[in-house]
Amino acid sequence: MDKAIEQIRNRLSELADPEYGEFQSRLIPNVENALFIGVRTPALRAYAKELYGTEEAPVFMKDLPHKYFDENQLHAFILDRAKPFDYAIEEVEKFLPYVDNWATCDQLSPAIFKKNKEQLLPHILAWIRSDRVYTVRFGIGMLMAHYLDEAFDPEYPELVSRIRSEEYYINMMIAWYFATALAKQYDAVVPYIEDRKLSPWVHNKTIQKAVESYRITDEQKEYLRSLRIKKG
Repeated sequence: MDKAIEQIRNRLSELADPEYGEFQSRLIPNVENALFIGVRTPALRAYAKELYGTEEAPVFMKDLPHKYFDENQLHAFILDRAKPFDYAIEEVEKFLPYVDNWATCDQLSPAIFKKNKEQLLPHILAWIRSDRVYTVRFGIGMLMAHYLDEAFDPEYPELVSRIRSEEYYINMMIAWYFATALAKQYDAVVPYIEDRKLSPWVHNKTIQKAVESYRITDEQKEYLRSLRIKKG
């Protein structure tokens, strides 16, 4: 094992909270219990800040696949700080094939992406066409994070609505996307529910998540409930 990797792993062990690791393992059942060290997110973010820009950081990021869930989280939090855009996107592309759980996928969100939406979009369009579950989920998540406000285009929900998958973690992200889109772009997005353009499970999950949102009005919630697909 490289000395830098050993030092990083030892530091993670020092920061570990075993009970928290057990808690995380219950939330992320597709990752083996033994692969959770148990480092809490604030500690991981602080350590990522400490590592970013050091000689050890690129050595660690090249050491793929990582063994532990916490190492994947640390990698994601380092990438959240990555800049300029070209470097950040290159490193994200290298890392995405090794993302194996929803938590790392959803917490990977480089700050530099927000300022480079035009450059980011072609990469998102490629990600949502991937055959890798968490790459698709990440692509949808980036559309949700950066293109539902001033950068919104009706083409984007259309692209997401066309995604068909048997994968739970993709379908949950599609529902999350449309529930958030209903909160931010209601008039443009509600036809997808009215016209049943989503798969039945995603359709109903979208409505469930939307009516749980404080950003949806009571009147809108009542209408959305009336659009649920009843099991027959």
